[in-house]
Amino acid sequence: MKLLEERIQRDGIIREGNVLKVDSFINHQMDTELFWEMAKEWKRLFAGEQITKILTIEASGIGIAAVVAREFQVPVVFAKKSMSINLDNDNYSTKIESFTHGRIYDVIVSKKFLTASDRVLIIDDFLANGCALMGLLELVERAGATVAGIGVAIEKGFQRGGELIRARGIHLESLAIVDAMDARTGTIQFREK
Repeated sequence: MKLLEERIQRDGIIREGNVLKVDSFINHQMDTELFWEMAKEWKRLFAGEQITKILTIEASGIGIAAVVAREFQVPVVFAKKSMSINLDNDNYSTKIESFTHGRIYDVIVSKKFLTASDRVLIIDDFLANGCALMGLLELVERAGATVAGIGVAIEKGFQRGGELIRARGIHLESLAIVDAMDARTGTIQFREK
């Protein structure tokens, strides 16, 4: 998606350790007009999939997923990263390692919000090593639901996550795939589609 690539080029900041900072428009301050354009693109890419739920993980994916859910006119469910008193005890849970935070989270989804009759589109802001998405896939599988596809805003194509997901035969649509980036020069190379 050219619009997203241009925004990453203009406002993204590359840090050492393969960190791409997009907090001015994706995951701290959110550009909802950009999210709307991304949602329309995923709607086109997943046309005919009969999506019944959008699933994401707390917290950075929620803003994008909410706009996508509006476009598909279905509910959005987000996997929580911790148990709280307002959650029922009947949940699906798994462990996910966060690349960004460098820690392991127990992620939880209530069984009443993810069922065997659901056709799920998973949405996330980033795909690096694939740990978060693999965990969300596990939650969907435990529910007996169907993964209709995965939409990712930014994929780090030089890391293994995209390869792992695609090897499972899952329809993955990343709107921008970064094949290389250099913190020293500030350059980003996107994959040609």
